[in-house]
Amino acid sequence: MIAQLLICASAAIVLLLGTVHLLYTFASNKFQPRDPTLAEHMQNVAPVITRQTTVWKAWVGFNASHSLGAMLFGLVYGYLALAAPLALLRDGFLLSVGMLFLASMAVLAGRYWFRIPLIGISLALLLFVSAVVLQALPL
Repeated sequence: MIAQLLICASAAIVLLLGTVHLLYTFASNKFQPRDPTLAEHMQNVAPVITRQTTVWKAWVGFNASHSLGAMLFGLVYGYLALAAPLALLRDGFLLSVGMLFLASMAVLAGRYWFRIPLIGISLALLLFVSAVVLQALPL
C-alpha cells in the first residue's frame, strides 16, 4: 500500500510539472527569450535539418512534446499504481523503465534546466525509488 502511494505521488509530481510546462508553452511568455530580437530571429530562421519549419516553431514543438511526455508518464504510472498496483509493483521492466525515465530527466534537469524542475523531478525519482525498494523488502 505504501509503495503504491509513493508511485502515485511520484506520478502526480511529473504530471503536474508536465501540465504546467504545457500551459507555460502555449498560455504564457515564460519560454520566450528576454531579448525580443532573438525571438524574431528564431521566427525567421530555419534549422539546418529542414527549411519546412523555423527554429521558433521547433522550439515550441519541442516544449509541447516534452510536456506531453511528462504528462503521459504521470498518467500511465499513476493509473497503473491505482488500478493495477500489484501488476506494476511486480513488473521489473515497468519499474526499471520508470526509474530510468526519472533518472534521465533528473540528469537533464541538473545539466540544462533550472532549480524548480530539478527539485520536482528529484523528488519524484526519490519517491519512485523508495517504492521499488519497499516493494523489494521481504515482509
